[in-house]
Amino acid sequence: MTSETSETSTGHILVVDDEEQMLVAQKKMLAREGYQISTARSGALALEVLREATPPVDVALCDLRMEGMDGMQFIETAKALYPDLELIMMTGYGTIETAVEAIRKGAYDFLPKPFKRVQLLKIIARAMERRSLVFENRRLRQQVAQGCSSSMIGQGQAMRQVGEMVAQVAPSEATILILGESGTGKEVVARAIHNSSDRARGPFVKVSCAALPETLLEAELFGYERGAFTGADRRKPGRFELASGGTLFLDEIGDIPIEMQVKLLRVLQEREFDRLGGTSPIKADVRVLAATHRDLRLLIEKGQFREDLYYRLAVIPIEVPPLRDRREDIPLLAAHFVERFAGERVPDIETEALELLMAWDWPGNVRELENAMERAVVLSSNGRIATRQLPPHLVPNRGDVEQGYLKVPLGTSMREVEDLLIKQAMEISGSDKQKAAKLLGISARTVSRHLG
Repeated sequence: MTSETSETSTGHILVVDDEEQMLVAQKKMLAREGYQISTARSGALALEVLREATPPVDVALCDLRMEGMDGMQFIETAKALYPDLELIMMTGYGTIETAVEAIRKGAYDFLPKPFKRVQLLKIIARAMERRSLVFENRRLRQQVAQGCSSSMIGQGQAMRQVGEMVAQVAPSEATILILGESGTGKEVVARAIHNSSDRARGPFVKVSCAALPETLLEAELFGYERGAFTGADRRKPGRFELASGGTLFLDEIGDIPIEMQVKLLRVLQEREFDRLGGTSPIKADVRVLAATHRDLRLLIEKGQFREDLYYRLAVIPIEVPPLRDRREDIPLLAAHFVERFAGERVPDIETEALELLMAWDWPGNVRELENAMERAVVLSSNGRIATRQLPPHLVPNRGDVEQGYLKVPLGTSMREVEDLLIKQAMEISGSDKQKAAKLLGISARTVSRHLG
């Protein structure tokens, strides 16, 4: 057993091979790439390295044919002892059956000899990335469990800037205009401002301006006196009164009619309003926060929004970024939603599923991710969320299969095609071999043979 550490190590790799020449060659090549390298000439010695390695081994490359414990036995044992270890099988006697068996026993990938340096480095890089994602997912899950599910979730630069702005403006009484696409979490930002302000002990009252017709919006905002209109058989306070001492959040402010904009402007300027049918003004002891997904400047140009109201609202604008511009926050958000919907038994998100979540552009933003994770939790089994629990449009080729055909990426070798198609069919069929065989037009026995 030997170990060699690079001063700029980018990961720890264990090479297991009973041919000394192969060990020396791979050790030199990988060390030049900045990896810390350990070697072992048998599966038994490799298990000792894994047990004693500091730092822990990230990726193990092992030959198939070795004296004593062979590569298959080593992979199965190592994966059982170290579930997070990424294993890559190397062999000069490769077949589809061997590759499928190695992957079934826990190998990340299968590399037939002889192979080119670039092939090996590419597979190692992908395995390192996968391992990193696994640990990041686990770390984020732990943070959620420890209370990281506060109102604003995000550790990337974009959300850090939003958080800094919230902390800066919260103590003031300034009116804030929160901008961003639908589903980005504008209400979450508004609540964070309220909760961090001196009005936190007061009420937080929300009005969805787009959901109320003009005839009801005025009554909802300002209230009315008994007899103000037909059916007004009692006095009713409006949202401005209900929010007294606290915060009034006007969501989708860009959708209120021009006539109401005039009355709202008066409240912001004079800090008072009249109930419908009332005879004396009422003081408005509220802080107003507003939000919209629409371009208010464009509405001003079209004559659909008052410029003077815009400047009253946008004393301090805060832009909430879309989820596609803060992908680094997706694992933490996904873990948060899983925690919320799962109850006592929280399923793990498999790495492949998390990779698909990271790759999607999320046109519906955080709200779309929330719905996707609720679906995944409901459909999950065995304490895990896999790709088949995700919405079909997130999974490459799955929609194609459901329409009657399968695709494989260009450049896929024939050795990999059959395994890839069977794997995809098994995912879509929910691991039902009979259904998978029917999708592919082959026998269930063939599917079973390839799955080991």
